[in-house]
Amino acid sequence: MSDCTSIVSLAQKLGADECEAASCVKKIITVRITDSEIAEIKQNHIESIGIRIIKDKKISSAQFNTPEPQRLKDTLSMAKNLSRREFWGSFPGQSNTTSIEKTNDSKIWNMDPSQVVELAQIMIDSTLHQKITRISGSLNLVCDDFQIANTSGLHKSEKATYISGLINADSEIGTLVSGIGQANSRTLDGFDPQKIGTDARQMCVNSINPDTIAQKTTSMILEPQAVGEILYFVLGPNFNLKTFSEKRSCFAKKNAKIAVDGFDLVDEPHMPNSLGAKTFDDEGVPTRPNHYIKNGIFENTYSDTYNAFKENTTSSGNACRFGVPLGRATDPIPVCAPHNLTISSGDQTQDEIIKDTKDGILVGRLWYTYPVNPIKGDFSCTARSGIFEIKNGTVFPIKSVRIIHNLPILLQNISAIGNNSKVVLPWAGLPVTCPTIKCDGIFVSSI
Repeated sequence: MSDCTSIVSLAQKLGADECEAASCVKKIITVRITDSEIAEIKQNHIESIGIRIIKDKKISSAQFNTPEPQRLKDTLSMAKNLSRREFWGSFPGQSNTTSIEKTNDSKIWNMDPSQVVELAQIMIDSTLHQKITRISGSLNLVCDDFQIANTSGLHKSEKATYISGLINADSEIGTLVSGIGQANSRTLDGFDPQKIGTDARQMCVNSINPDTIAQKTTSMILEPQAVGEILYFVLGPNFNLKTFSEKRSCFAKKNAKIAVDGFDLVDEPHMPNSLGAKTFDDEGVPTRPNHYIKNGIFENTYSDTYNAFKENTTSSGNACRFGVPLGRATDPIPVCAPHNLTISSGDQTQDEIIKDTKDGILVGRLWYTYPVNPIKGDFSCTARSGIFEIKNGTVFPIKSVRIIHNLPILLQNISAIGNNSKVVLPWAGLPVTCPTIKCDGIFVSSI
């Protein structure tokens, strides 16, 4: 905190109207798995500082490793060439926050690479099977100490730990098929490396010898890993205040019915042991649960301070500086994003949902999920892992299918929500929490 407060004080002495300084010290251990063995082990120690300076409502920024007076002078000097942001108010002040359990584990801080390798080996060993040809994946352990201060009197700090493992299992018996296993935790005791391998192995082995299906419109049961891809890449961005204000959301107005009864979408930053849990956002604004959809009704959007001022409202506490592979960073200009985008659980087990389905498709994971026409809500994705046709409650493996659908239509045709919520980390994305979901009327075609 001393670096942040001294930077803020010095910036004021140099003539800045306002200054924000964020620092982060990170410990990262990464184990990479290739060709069914550990291929790489890396440990990094990273320290960085990001600053934003306001002078005459002009915003300049910089990022560096060590605080130097000349860097501050250069950053302040840059502001004179920038445009004024007349809507800007001021940085947030000090305020109380809510404590959250299971977000910082001393056991993880004290782990060394050899201990992380042992966990990775458990992931590999639990995946091994005579029908599995190749195993790949990664295990990431992240510890960070984030601090932030500004000229509005804000001083906050938070330590956090994260551990995330992923396994891809491939089989080349006949048609190439694959399976995925993933687990994430903020505590060592809450992390199960064996289940990662077991889930990947079961999905892969059960997918062997798939059939080709004809194109059809059918019901689709999406497991949490698949739901997470749609949630992060397609659904979530529509509730960004900037996107909504610029009329680029596929949902035109608040208080409108956009999903079936019983469907809730909420940012849950206070969920214990969640990858996205944090007591304050990356500008120091206290986080809070925020319903975007409640019982099918569009309720709220999310924002950071800058975009909130632009729209004459207040920040929802969703400023983010993304750390890689997890946690926080010190990007000088934060973006707005949910911390833990969550679909509330239903009351059915996944097995019950499958047994109640006479004709449908079960999807374990989606690939290449992206909006095709974001304003209309059209999106495309490919089901390549853990795909099964359902006939009268029984599942049979099938080959990859392509899905092209519309988000508003999908939300109006959800017929079941599972009770098996899971923290999912989408590829190159932020953590989300979601259960199995069944949607009707989805068109699929074989690839």
